[in-house]
Amino acid sequence: MHGVNDFLVKLDGYLGGHPWFMVLLIGTGLFFTLYLGFPQIRYFRHAIRITRGRYDHSHDVGDTSHFQSLATALSGTVGTGNIAGVALAIHLGGPAALFWMLVTAAIGMCTKMVEVSISHKYRDILPDGSVSGGPMYYMKKRLNIKTRSGKVIRTGVIMGAFFAGATILSSFGTGSLPQINSISNSVFASFGIKHIITGAILAILLGLVIIGGIKRIAKVTSVLVPFMALLYLTGALLVIFSHPENIIPSFVSIFADAFTGSAAAGGFLGATFAFAMNRGVNRGLFSNESGQGSAPIAHSAARAPEPVSEGMVALLEPFIDTICICTLTGLVLLASGAWNTKTENQFQPTDVQVLSGIYDDGNSEDVDKLGKHLRGDEFLELYNGKLTIENGEIATAGISVIHARSMAENVKFLSGKEPFNGELEVIAGKLAPMASLTVHGESLIHSAPLTTFAFSRSILKGFGSYIVTFSLLLFAFSTAISWSYYGDRATTYLFGQKYVLIYRLVYVTAFFIASFTDTTIIWSLSYVAIVLMAVPNLVGILLLRKEVKESVRDYWLTFSKQYPGEKISSKMSKRFGSDQ
Repeated sequence: MHGVNDFLVKLDGYLGGHPWFMVLLIGTGLFFTLYLGFPQIRYFRHAIRITRGRYDHSHDVGDTSHFQSLATALSGTVGTGNIAGVALAIHLGGPAALFWMLVTAAIGMCTKMVEVSISHKYRDILPDGSVSGGPMYYMKKRLNIKTRSGKVIRTGVIMGAFFAGATILSSFGTGSLPQINSISNSVFASFGIKHIITGAILAILLGLVIIGGIKRIAKVTSVLVPFMALLYLTGALLVIFSHPENIIPSFVSIFADAFTGSAAAGGFLGATFAFAMNRGVNRGLFSNESGQGSAPIAHSAARAPEPVSEGMVALLEPFIDTICICTLTGLVLLASGAWNTKTENQFQPTDVQVLSGIYDDGNSEDVDKLGKHLRGDEFLELYNGKLTIENGEIATAGISVIHARSMAENVKFLSGKEPFNGELEVIAGKLAPMASLTVHGESLIHSAPLTTFAFSRSILKGFGSYIVTFSLLLFAFSTAISWSYYGDRATTYLFGQKYVLIYRLVYVTAFFIASFTDTTIIWSLSYVAIVLMAVPNLVGILLLRKEVKESVRDYWLTFSKQYPGEKISSKMSKRFGSDQ
């Protein structure tokens, strides 16, 4: 597992963790924002009206309503990214990372509108009357290259197949595995229920829901999404207002270090501007999935006569998901002070690193060295050899232990419930795996446990962990439901409808297995899967930019004729849009 995780982390460094991906993602969103004239601002009110069903027609073709499609897509994005992902971003990049999450969301509103509009336009109506759509369909139909001699190079077919394959992989790496893993960890921490039991129960429920296809999925998510959002909103506000003196400083910290990086504070070892931006953008994409191409699959099922109208509904997703819900989570972490406070926890083996030499995070020089080491700028010497443990404590001199990107304190090794005595092999700073051995100590924590810890540092006290656990269960379970649909549409595209049942069985099985698998490797897999979907989709919508602009202009021309009583700015109408 160490080797696999290290490979995935290294691969992510060349993909989602590399500046080229940020440039492509942010650059595409900025381009369309300027190219289409800030539609995320001008069309916001109109999008709300469409979602409410103001312009619906009974003859519209599709499987779901605008609201059901929005709820299904939101249930796919409002998941662990909003609870665990925000916590991970701030854990890695500090408050500045949240700023870049918000920037990614604001720009992503436009990207989401574009990818949904063009995907809805080229969806397929299957023989049984159901709908199948997504970026793979516009790629297949619009991105093939025709040479002067009349020969067709099937680049679009290849891109579509690659995207569909990446979608299937991402349905596990984004939609299934990390969701149940976060749920089972949170349930275990709050109630002591074994991971495998939680996984088994939820796997059965998941199977019962997804067997009914998009119509059953849409009905379930349209009820779940509003309820879970209200529950989490109430709990988060109670935590934030438990620390009134920290509310304004927390807001300030998000923006103050946006272009410099977050300085070391408490157990946090600091993050440069580039690192904070990278983690914020990466987590922002994981949270709202703008540009990833997943939401267009859900929206393609919507009953909408004009593809652009569904695109406008989709631009609401990043606003609700990231700008609203993720900001709340970020303020909870910052106002409570949990983000840079060490706490007693059980260490994840893949998160432990043993260094040669003694380092102190209270010493500014050591903090600088440790920060560079964790960011990959200048590496410190890793320990190799035997680690002597006496009565559960490290007896070997001259070493330091890092866990969760912080200096670990009061480290204890237990065999079962008893203190461990003996020697442990350490290779390149990593502990050799040993059955029944657990490591405990004080360190920073991340992902869902960090949010849980923050909720408990309020008037909610221990009850706060139950709110996080229940919210996480609803968020993550609804995400797993939606991603099963994305995966089965990709399976339909590649292999045909008869293989969908096989996909669903594998999906539910993997969902169960992931409930008791190491968290770190699952998150590492999700980072890679995101990029494999996003790149062909971003390239595709850039290639079809002119068609997108023409579609938006045609939408407003048609709309003004159908609804002459609606207020539309003449200036925007001439350009191709409305600022109503």
